[in-house]
Amino acid sequence: MNFFDVTADIGFYAYGNNLNEAFENAGLALFNIISKTEYIEPITSKSFEITSEDKVSLLYDFLEELLFLHEIEFMLFSQFKVTINKTDDGYHLNATIEGEGINWDKHYRGDEVKAITFHKMNIIEKDIVKLSAIVDL
Repeated sequence: MNFFDVTADIGFYAYGNNLNEAFENAGLALFNIISKTEYIEPITSKSFEITSEDKVSLLYDFLEELLFLHEIEFMLFSQFKVTINKTDDGYHLNATIEGEGINWDKHYRGDEVKAITFHKMNIIEKDIVKLSAIVDL
């Protein structure tokens, strides 16, 4: 994963050998903006499913769900397992994520992510998969 600068926001690239792995690395990138994932223990597991009409919408919805769980459950996540399948109506994602409750005495406090944006969100699938996304800080 690499980060790139944008005004008042931060963007990231996430890579993978396949779409599943690239989405998993996008989850890591998101939580490395919020904290440092190497200090987040995989104590608690959460699972969710998403269906979206296309891959970019699926990425947006996935990152939105991660941010929602972070804010509602007061958790940080460091491990991501994603399975994406093509369906008749688009793409279906199953995710299991692991992390722990926020403890700012223990965890590094990075930037607060306010929202996920569609701006410059992209998925390029060649020999590897490259995702790009921008979050509002």
